[in-house]
Amino acid sequence: MPKSKVISYSINLAVALVVFVLFHILFSSGIVSRTLIDLFTLCCIFATAAVSLNLSTGLLGELNLGHAGFMSVGAYTAALITISSGKPGNIGILLLALVAGGLTATFSALVIGIPVLRLRGDYLAITTLAFGEIVKVLMRSMKITGGGQPLTGIALDTTYTIGYWALIITLIVIYTLIRSRHGRAIISIREDDIAAEACGVSVTRYKLFAFCFSAFFAGVAGGLYAHYAGVLEASFFDYNQSVNFMVMVVFGGIGSLTGSVLSAFFLTLLPEFLRGIDAYRTLIYSVILVLLMHYRPSGLLGQRELSQRGIARIFRRERMDAQPISGVGGGRAIERENVPASGSAERKADSALRDRTGTSSGTPEEPLERRMKGRR
Repeated sequence: MPKSKVISYSINLAVALVVFVLFHILFSSGIVSRTLIDLFTLCCIFATAAVSLNLSTGLLGELNLGHAGFMSVGAYTAALITISSGKPGNIGILLLALVAGGLTATFSALVIGIPVLRLRGDYLAITTLAFGEIVKVLMRSMKITGGGQPLTGIALDTTYTIGYWALIITLIVIYTLIRSRHGRAIISIREDDIAAEACGVSVTRYKLFAFCFSAFFAGVAGGLYAHYAGVLEASFFDYNQSVNFMVMVVFGGIGSLTGSVLSAFFLTLLPEFLRGIDAYRTLIYSVILVLLMHYRPSGLLGQRELSQRGIARIFRRERMDAQPISGVGGGRAIERENVPASGSAERKADSALRDRTGTSSGTPEEPLERRMKGRR
């Protein structure tokens, strides 16, 4: 790995660690209420699900409306493992349950993806939507998942620390995948799958790979949610939840991982902050979404990332905009000391401009025919 990438990744990890330390100080000192701590954990869980959906929808370019179904599979799998172990609060068993939930969701994505990913557009969206509804019905009908009753007795093991670092690991893994050879193949399929296949990219194989990769982290997010809520109801993982994740992806910017994180936090916290006005909460929430998507149709970040290079580019642009622009040729003015603002230097510049263009710097340049009209 090049030295520049090692330095960049080290800086990113250091920033993530600093942010976690700041939140930990706020949460442990009692400045922030327990409700806000729980909301922060829920935001991290939903952000993990939104980032994983962005891989299959934003980067692969396939409309997936069954993402909550994969989250449901991972949630019930992880919950059943921790319940059967009889050791609540054991971090090792929790991590094992999360991985098992992700693998179960991956297997379900593999089963549904082999016949489905040959479809495109609306047909794929309808099929994934049907998959999510089938999973909801199955979870309601099986006795091991509680049948028609909610699944209870799940240990509340998901803390803000686990939720935060699960989100960071998801971002690192998916971002590394995007910057790899396989990630470039996935993006080429999004841009033009026919051209990608003509260049030797196995379209079906890479579609299935991205679909299963996305489902794995959706299953992990489901396991985190199960140990956050303590109770699982199949009705929570319905079509509306899949649409909610899709709104987060579109709102943050299709193809932007950090945009999905920002939108997940914003859209999760916004209804809670509007809870005091229950009569108008849904209306205000909808109006804010409509206005933001009207003025930012590409999302908060578009296809850009909130990265070191992007932040440096913003500061560089501000520095360039702060420099004065000269009137000669539109170039940047060079600051020099002891140069008179008027007098011989100005007359020489005006004379040179007149020799070059036939006009003076004080008068706008006229068309050639109008200037030569009186000289014929």
